[in-house]
Amino acid sequence: MATALPFIRTIAFYLTLILWTILWAGFSTLVIGFLPLRLRHGFAVRTWNRMALWLCKIICGIRWEVIGKENIPQKPCVIVSNHQSTWETFVLQTLFSPQSQVLKKSLLSIPFFGWALALTKPIAIDRSNKRAALQQVIKDGGDRIKQGLWVLIFPEGTRCPHGKPGKFSRSGAVMACNSGADVIPVAHNAGTCWVHGEWLKRPGTIRVEIGKPISTEGKSHSEVQQESSQWILDRLSQM
Repeated sequence: MATALPFIRTIAFYLTLILWTILWAGFSTLVIGFLPLRLRHGFAVRTWNRMALWLCKIICGIRWEVIGKENIPQKPCVIVSNHQSTWETFVLQTLFSPQSQVLKKSLLSIPFFGWALALTKPIAIDRSNKRAALQQVIKDGGDRIKQGLWVLIFPEGTRCPHGKPGKFSRSGAVMACNSGADVIPVAHNAGTCWVHGEWLKRPGTIRVEIGKPISTEGKSHSEVQQESSQWILDRLSQM
């Protein structure tokens, strides 16, 4: 029975998450279009992610601790984070709101979930054309910052196993420098519980660390990219 428990928990988690997604996304799709853009994320996305985190905790035993909340400023910034799993997309949507996230365009085609997500105006890119994607991130990201939204980007571009970080792109730094926004670096070890390439979820406590804002004033995007990525890598090495 002990060996079957993780399997049972994971099945229960996904079934419950799917049901919650259909119910909430369906309702949100009907309502969200009547709300101002700044309120859409908090109403639809933040609420959905809070429930997803709660289901992770209650069913799969995945808990978390957040260090550095005091570093979050009042004004919106560009959030750059390492990417190990789906879990961090849950928690980061609850910590920074209202928010626009850089994501794969194909996600918007997912029934219910993608339809509701599209109405929050994410920056949906086509990864097959990297040059066009970078230009879109810079332009749309700057527009979102001006609209008072946080912008979340995973500069590794894809999920990387815990302990094996990928190469950090310059897209977040370029976006921040062009818009004059600060950068907030975030590091986490979500891959210890939501393991890359594995379906089963492991109980444990995920550590999320939020760094102090990195000013872009008077700096090149290379300097900002180096400073933010080095902070993330240093924190990951301690985890």
